[in-house]
Amino acid sequence: MALTAEERRARILDAVRELGTVRVVDLAERLGLAAVTVRRDIAALADNGLLHRSHGAVSLPRGAAAPAPTGRDRVIGMLVPTVGSYFDEIIDGARTAATAAGARLVLGIAPYGATEDRAQAEQLLESGVDGLLVTPNWTPEGPGGVGAWIGELPLPTVLVERRAPADSAGAGLDSVASDHRHGVILALRHLTGLGHGAVMLAARQDTWTAFQVRAGYAEGVRLLGLEPQPVIGIEHPGQDSEAVAERIAEGVAQGVRAVLVHNDQEAIQLVPILRARGLRVPEDVAMISYDDVFAALAAPPLTAVAPPKRAVGGAALELLLRRLDSGDAGLPVHHVELLPELKIRTSCGGVG
Repeated sequence: MALTAEERRARILDAVRELGTVRVVDLAERLGLAAVTVRRDIAALADNGLLHRSHGAVSLPRGAAAPAPTGRDRVIGMLVPTVGSYFDEIIDGARTAATAAGARLVLGIAPYGATEDRAQAEQLLESGVDGLLVTPNWTPEGPGGVGAWIGELPLPTVLVERRAPADSAGAGLDSVASDHRHGVILALRHLTGLGHGAVMLAARQDTWTAFQVRAGYAEGVRLLGLEPQPVIGIEHPGQDSEAVAERIAEGVAQGVRAVLVHNDQEAIQLVPILRARGLRVPEDVAMISYDDVFAALAAPPLTAVAPPKRAVGGAALELLLRRLDSGDAGLPVHHVELLPELKIRTSCGGVG
């Protein structure tokens, strides 16, 4: 015999009292009812002040007796600009931390250069997540075009590999990021120690990380007293290798025998092209790459700046869970920067 509306709604209330905050789809599955029926009953209960609805989830109204949510009740949405290479390790770090806490990670992707950040974030919200890890598609010039929505998200949010300027809409959000400027200075200091008085930079200009690498280069040249060099721009990643190699060859001809390349893919492509021009790595030009995703697989293996990618993902997930658990208890906003390492291999010389 089919349940009456009164019986269904009583069962819904009992389940929410037992579970606390629960996604509507999970509640429907638990009760063996159609999701559309459960949503209709929840709407009626909410209208009567007996339930509270929020982004695909349901809970008892504030002040009603309900069990406190734990890590095992959490569903975390993670928005990234790409999967593969760099962000694979960040996602893996977040997933490992979520698993350890008994939480579940749900992934969304808004590709570089697209304007889908907000729509993808809203889709994650509608799926019933409890909090968000977000890597916005901010341009190298800053967070232009992101808009106020980033600071108006209705759930606890942590920026990942991004930090909002103090005057932006996201300034009050928690963030966990690699200190890329520090990573670049590590590379420049190592090359200085090998006797180089000038270092070229060949860098992309289409990502937030690329902007930070360029800024770190300018700062490092000033701090270390290096002879400034024009930045060699990689305008079309994966397609500019011949032109970039020509610029590096010109620099070597002028006595500059070291280069930092952002990122691994670009550096690996440059090595054989330089060799075809009679320039060997590291004998004729010392090379360090930035990212350390594939650098160890190059021939020769590339010395590389290694941002703590997995640690960034893990720390962001753990910070978000702390934010969720603290509620309105006054946990201060955290802006966390983790320091990259320099992985010494053979491409810059000075090692056996």
